[in-house]
Amino acid sequence: MEITDRRAVGQSWAINGRFLTQRMTGVQRYAYEIVSALDVILTQAGGDAPAMRLVVPPGVEATPALCSIGLCRTGMGSGHAWDQFVLPFHAGAGVLSLGNFGPLLARRHIVCIHDANTFILPESYSRAFGLAYRMLLPLVGGRASRVATVSRFSADMLVKYGICTEDKIFIAPNGHEHVLRWDASRAQVPVLARLQRPYILLLGSVAKHKNIDLILAQAEALDAAGIEIVVAGGSSSIFANGEPTVQRSNVHHVGFVGDDDLAALYGRALCLVFPSTTEGFGIPPLEAMALGCPVISSSAPSLVELGGDVFLYVDPSDGDRWREAIIALSRNADHRAELSAKGRQRAGLFSWKRSAEIYLGEIRRLLPSAD
Repeated sequence: MEITDRRAVGQSWAINGRFLTQRMTGVQRYAYEIVSALDVILTQAGGDAPAMRLVVPPGVEATPALCSIGLCRTGMGSGHAWDQFVLPFHAGAGVLSLGNFGPLLARRHIVCIHDANTFILPESYSRAFGLAYRMLLPLVGGRASRVATVSRFSADMLVKYGICTEDKIFIAPNGHEHVLRWDASRAQVPVLARLQRPYILLLGSVAKHKNIDLILAQAEALDAAGIEIVVAGGSSSIFANGEPTVQRSNVHHVGFVGDDDLAALYGRALCLVFPSTTEGFGIPPLEAMALGCPVISSSAPSLVELGGDVFLYVDPSDGDRWREAIIALSRNADHRAELSAKGRQRAGLFSWKRSAEIYLGEIRRLLPSAD
């Protein structure tokens, strides 16, 4: 449904659709699912809801299937320049940006800044990307009307590094419902047909803060214990150069995989191993919980916030403890079953619908009629 009536445009909120030009990673997943959940809420609310439009740059072909949120295609621009010089002309009553950045000159702007990782661990990122984020995030956070983030830890970091003030922040976490649409029976991951032994799943990029080399350094000992390692995830130009340094017969790199493939990888794994030194939220452990895959996680604050008493926690610098935890869990089927059941239950605490309702409440508070 494309909106062309200028009066309707002026009265509606614009959702920043630049995330649709990017590959699906955690930030893009968040934006896609929040928009979809907002659309369901608006449809159920009927006329008693603010009007919204998804505004997209040129060249976007695949968009979410929306019933109540209109679609506006712009005719020019791309990247950050589109945010600043094109999107403001389509702002209407306000702008909702779900992917860290948005227009500095929008009168009413709600932006989700997912983390402060470029400040916390700058060496994880390319020099250009890190400098750009450290310069731009405080500008965006300072100008925005409200700043969303995904965990209490991230909120604290946004304040600590001067990205925005505490009074602007609200928390709208990631949700789990998207994994319920995945179908492991459609998976096409050749390594799963070849593996003859149990495996642990490592999921993430080669960025330094993902810390996967700490686990790969245990490959020989895990091989002796009868355990394979499957590493899924792609590289990105935003991260500092780095490749996994350990190559062994029990280490299998499958690269970037699709959703159905992820469902199969989670479903058959002994556990997800997630050794990150810092995360804004940590969506792979939530996905693992929702699919009944036990999680051994680093003790980084946001991951403890996410996992509660469901994850097994290990210091992200202690390789020996990771090896011991993995081997111990591999030998205890009852413990894995207990963690699986508790994880499925805890995943229900994190809902795209509830987070979308939080956004809708913030939008209502900023509506022009409330001025």
